[in-house]
Amino acid sequence: MRKDRPALDRFDHAILRVLAGDGRMSVTDLAQRIGLSKSPTQTRLRRLEAAGVITGYRALIDPIALGRDHVSFVEVRLTDTREAALAAFNAAVARIPEIEEAHLIAGNFDYLLKIRTGNMADYRRVLAEHISTLPHVSGTSTYVAMQAVKDAGPTGAG
Repeated sequence: MRKDRPALDRFDHAILRVLAGDGRMSVTDLAQRIGLSKSPTQTRLRRLEAAGVITGYRALIDPIALGRDHVSFVEVRLTDTREAALAAFNAAVARIPEIEEAHLIAGNFDYLLKIRTGNMADYRRVLAEHISTLPHVSGTSTYVAMQAVKDAGPTGAG
């Protein structure tokens, strides 16, 4: 185990699993669900937060309810993959709100982007005005998602 990773036991994993499903749960309810009393549960929760295992709490918003149900995955190939070029690309990607996820990939292309827009016309605009103009982009390939079979963030389960 790496030194910078805190040792987690079954109660810690239970806390993470339960909170991944309901981050607004009270400490009392959490304690009951994991089988500890309130005080040690609260201590563990604070330790997980202080150690950076729990990085925050947020609302999960349904993008379809907001009219953003068009999902595209874009393979991006770069002309330059030295650190300065990657940093410039990363910084530019962070400024485009339609990009939900961006991953540096080891493979036949350099990045995989998840783009969420309202429709194909919106996506084409984002591709033309933003993605294609990102630093060091030499080419892209787009894959349009037809259905989300599983679409969930990290569960904290271990």
